[in-house]
Amino acid sequence: MASEKPAPARRPWWADDLALALMFLTRLPVPAPLRAERPLMHAGWAFPLVGLLTGALGGGALLLGATVGLPLLAAALLALALGAILTGALHEDGLADLADGFGGGGTKERKIEIMRDSRVGSYGVLALVIVTGLKAAALANIAIAAPWLAAFAFAAAQVLGRTAILPVAYFLAPATASGLGTGAGRPKAVTTGLCIALGTLICFSLLPGAGFVTALIATSLAALATAGLAQRQIGGYTGDVLGGSEQVVECFVLLSLSLLPAGAAGFSWPL
Repeated sequence: MASEKPAPARRPWWADDLALALMFLTRLPVPAPLRAERPLMHAGWAFPLVGLLTGALGGGALLLGATVGLPLLAAALLALALGAILTGALHEDGLADLADGFGGGGTKERKIEIMRDSRVGSYGVLALVIVTGLKAAALANIAIAAPWLAAFAFAAAQVLGRTAILPVAYFLAPATASGLGTGAGRPKAVTTGLCIALGTLICFSLLPGAGFVTALIATSLAALATAGLAQRQIGGYTGDVLGGSEQVVECFVLLSLSLLPAGAAGFSWPL
């Protein structure tokens, strides 16, 4: 008599969504989602939690580098490097492809063709150098007041960058009938709202007061600018647009926080 197969293990829906988000947005080893057919965007509410994880690890690297005596700029670059390693440079790749396509293509079809090319052109290289340099300089400037404050700012930028992906995908339509942006599915209104609420709550816990308000304004402006540019250039979004928007939001958040006076009331936790 053949033995009966054991029933498949059950997992809470939220744990399955988190596993799906981690599996796609990072290179961390995670259990495979039990619902493999679930579109990625339906698990998008968990994107801010992924940002919190990468932000905590990268912020820890920044603190460690500053503690052992590295120059603050080097410590900031260490945090950015670890963030890229954890994600397989997924969003950085999207930014480079976005810059190459929008900068080098004349028509919508040509722009999308360039963005799908695995090679990186001059616009892509410049975009990566400029955005990475701006983020590192902003983090180093914040760290002058306190390295732990820069670590919190880094974590908040990681959270908000991934939070912005959902509303961009919700308000724009896919620019092509195939590709990652289409295959990931369209986010639902409730999923998008939950993502925004969760990202906002985490940001407030990291940067209360002036830093919180400044970061949210920067996120909104960066997301609107990227979405508006994508709509004008290719009539919607692709996976590269979503990845590029994440990087632009990160950059805007860190630059805006670096403009606040050192030790501004509400920017740092009272000690």
